[in-house]
Amino acid sequence: MRRSGTADQTADSYVFIYEGTAMENRKTIWEKSDKKALQTFCEEYRVFLSEHKTERENVAGMISLLEAAGAKPLAEYIRTGKKPRKGQLVYADMMGKSLLVFRTGQKPVTEGARLLGAHIDSPRMDLKQHPLYEDQDLALLETHYYGGIKKYQWVTLPLALHGVIVKKDGTTVPVCIGEKPEDPVFGVSDLLIHLAGKQMEKRVSEAVTGENLNVLVGSMPLAGEKKEAVKKNILVLLQETLGVEEEDFVSAEIEVVPAGAAREYGLDRSMIMGYGQDDRVCAYPSLRAVLDEKKPEYTAICLLADKEEIGSVGATGMHSRFFENTLAEYMHVMGCYSELELRRVLTKIKVLSSDVSAGFDPNYPDVMEKNNCAYLGKGPVFNKYTGSRGKSGSNDANAEYLAFLRNLLDGADIRYQTSELGKVDEGGGGTIAYILANLGMEVIDFGVAVLNMHAPWEITSKADVYETYLAYRAFIR
Repeated sequence: MRRSGTADQTADSYVFIYEGTAMENRKTIWEKSDKKALQTFCEEYRVFLSEHKTERENVAGMISLLEAAGAKPLAEYIRTGKKPRKGQLVYADMMGKSLLVFRTGQKPVTEGARLLGAHIDSPRMDLKQHPLYEDQDLALLETHYYGGIKKYQWVTLPLALHGVIVKKDGTTVPVCIGEKPEDPVFGVSDLLIHLAGKQMEKRVSEAVTGENLNVLVGSMPLAGEKKEAVKKNILVLLQETLGVEEEDFVSAEIEVVPAGAAREYGLDRSMIMGYGQDDRVCAYPSLRAVLDEKKPEYTAICLLADKEEIGSVGATGMHSRFFENTLAEYMHVMGCYSELELRRVLTKIKVLSSDVSAGFDPNYPDVMEKNNCAYLGKGPVFNKYTGSRGKSGSNDANAEYLAFLRNLLDGADIRYQTSELGKVDEGGGGTIAYILANLGMEVIDFGVAVLNMHAPWEITSKADVYETYLAYRAFIR
């Protein structure tokens, strides 16, 4: 594509004369970034990403960061009747899987707030309630995949087990096997190429089925046993190492995730490869923005939700009343709660739905419309609308709010881009944005461009991660 005209030499975007689209010709943000600060922030993010692979682990890790910064549970203020001072961090969680953080602003919350909303669940496989079985002297665990995945991507990978097992007496047993160098790993086997003729004739979506995503965990029989000896050996090991029995799987939440740490990606180490970057690459900067911006004008809120990948359902998902109820409790301790005032405050909250966008992949250019897609290294991404085809299921942000944000970010020297999620009829997706918009808030999706989205290992640009963090800070400042 060629555009005619005169090049604007003063702008960051060289739109005219050059071959390609406006976004393709726009400079990357590497040259404007503080390289030392960028590397420090991204290394802290990479380590956190590596060590917190489930929603429970993310909430626990984030509460540790909050308490190290002086945050206090909202329940403490409810119990004592004290009022948080300006700049105080206050938090509440829901079942250990969703988190809500307030940084009390200089202005009263009745004048509005700034909210960064992300999700901390990611596509994976979950163990079934009765997962362990033996077949031909091999012990396996049955799974049910969670969220939108390409099932073939999850075979022949080293996998780890993360989660909790809750015994009948209420004892919670944490599980994390496959991450330490001395740990064993697990995996889903695949058919060898020599015998895969029929498999390779199938559609990609049918080559590996959900019922075949069974995780191989053992092959050694228990001495002296003749029936299901391998399974019994696994049960002995579970009893010895975790103190649990087979029946305890019924009250367990065990997630099967890729084993290993997030890594720097590329010879120039300019990117990060890690599991769960959708949406923790936005969740972590959102929390850090609230932690690091100590005196926001308006109350700053960080909302980290569970269950987004399966429709934001359940008590810990965005469709629950967790956010509204907790905001009501916060307003109560601030001395300004009434049902009417709560409804008024909701309409005065400005929101960035901190969620990822699809990055342009040169290997698959046909699904993108190059004038309206996101590129790695060119800053955080506005998705004015998501949904599919005719914007079905979308929050479609209004023009006035987008203009407000453009002015705010330009004033803070934050570079950003705009995008759609692929060509109009190629597919689509959604976020928590429309749920917040249902409460009357101004909302738009704004986050990091990702390659390999929903794959076991996703890729992001360090420059985008850091610029997004700066943007979130500018938004709540």
